[in-house]
Amino acid sequence: MKYVRCAAVTGAAMLFLTVGCSSASDTGSSTAAMSSATEASSVADPQPVGTVIDVTIMGSDISPTNERLDAVVGEPITLRVNSDTTDELHIHSVPDHTFEVEAKADQTFEFTVDVPGSVAIELHHADRTVATLAVRP
Repeated sequence: MKYVRCAAVTGAAMLFLTVGCSSASDTGSSTAAMSSATEASSVADPQPVGTVIDVTIMGSDISPTNERLDAVVGEPITLRVNSDTTDELHIHSVPDHTFEVEAKADQTFEFTVDVPGSVAIELHHADRTVATLAVRP
């Protein structure tokens, strides 16, 4: 009887190990395992499209503040917010956007800008500019 040892790994290496762990008597299981490994890695690591801005609000400490970033007309802009207080994010663009920030982690807000130019992202109650986007065509 032949024994095969396999190490536990993550990511792309799992795909190769899965193929290496199959035996000659397997029929189709390695193909199914490769498909499952590929699907799992693509689901686990989605790549954000467009501009992503991570915002942290802890009391009066706000990050980022006055950051300068680039964006493209029509592409998504995502704000990922962790906050210990409520506030409003105002996006001064065409069209304008307003998002209610709750006192909680892992909030996501997404918008697009239709007209190129300078776009301010501001916290209303804190009276702070988080970032200014240079939106190009």
